[in-house]
Amino acid sequence: MTRAAERRDLFRYAVADGVPALLCVAAMVVELMLLDQARASVLAVATIVVASLPLLLRRRAPEWALALAMLTLVGVLVTAEIYNTVAFPAVLCAYALATRRGRRTALAAAILLMPVVIVILQTRSPHGVLTWDTVRNLSLVALPLALGVATHERRAYTAALLERAHTAERTREEEALRRVGEERLRIARDVHDVVAHAMVAINVQAGVGARLLDRNPEQARGTLQDIKRVSGAALNDLRSMLGVLRENDGPDASAPAHPTLDLDGLTDLRESLRSAGLDVDIAIDLGAEAEAGALPATVGATGYRIVQEALTNVLRHAGPTSAHVRVTRRDDLVVFEVEDDGGSAGAPAGAGTGAGQGLRGMRERAAALGGSLEAGPRPGGGWRVAASLPVGAP
Repeated sequence: MTRAAERRDLFRYAVADGVPALLCVAAMVVELMLLDQARASVLAVATIVVASLPLLLRRRAPEWALALAMLTLVGVLVTAEIYNTVAFPAVLCAYALATRRGRRTALAAAILLMPVVIVILQTRSPHGVLTWDTVRNLSLVALPLALGVATHERRAYTAALLERAHTAERTREEEALRRVGEERLRIARDVHDVVAHAMVAINVQAGVGARLLDRNPEQARGTLQDIKRVSGAALNDLRSMLGVLRENDGPDASAPAHPTLDLDGLTDLRESLRSAGLDVDIAIDLGAEAEAGALPATVGATGYRIVQEALTNVLRHAGPTSAHVRVTRRDDLVVFEVEDDGGSAGAPAGAGTGAGQGLRGMRERAAALGGSLEAGPRPGGGWRVAASLPVGAP
């Protein structure tokens, strides 16, 4: 904290603590000078000043401030014999106590102070106990305590509202961060699927082209054209993903939109894999309702990516072979099955390599929609992947 800030705080505290004390001194001195029955003297003024000093403690130690105010009040009554303004310091200390400590402390203070006030009235007041003067003095105990309790509870309620607002803000920020993390993971999966599919297909086709370059240049040229087509399609997919991110960049951007993928893209996928030596048979039977467009877009896109990754794994691990894709509707589930007939003896170099992320990514995609995925070897050879996705997935 800088010196200027310290000086400002010191001045603020001095005003908040000192001004009320000075006002109480002034009020009691004025009454001392104006009332005929009051006994003005240096001792009386000194007692008035001492009786106002507990106000300097009311914010840091309100209990001690109230106790000292009640003790010095008796001293002012004895030395100065003023009755109208003598209670001001005790009233302010009682309000401060209730404001800072709350309802229970205020109730305890009222129970302790009211008998004390009655005793003081019995001994020092010229009026009787059962008079309006007693009611007025007791109200000077109850009223500041009640106002202090109301202030305390209002502050507590305001603090609770602020805390609730801060909690809601933190929750919104955490939810936004979670959604950003999920979106990054989805984009990472898409990039992995696109790049892995393209690289595996290019790797297989490049191996085929290298073997055919001398024996059959025309077929080797066709293989190079297939490589160009596959790589171009992969670049278009990546460009689309980056375009989605750019369109949603900025303060007014909405949530990133998912790439438009559905089961219609399986035909193009089959053609791109066929040029790499993988013969794919696709059978789709979703029923009349789903074929009419009732299948959610997220289910179609997720199913496409799972089939793409499963076929890419077939090409990577088994090489040129045949595979079967079946998409069927079973009650509230859409089942995507991919089976292959096993590896061939002429699998190209590089087949069977991989970091094992493809199967994990497929499981995560299925789990994200509340579905499940099974993968394992077939009894007659080859591999089977089956993903079950709920039709009602968002």
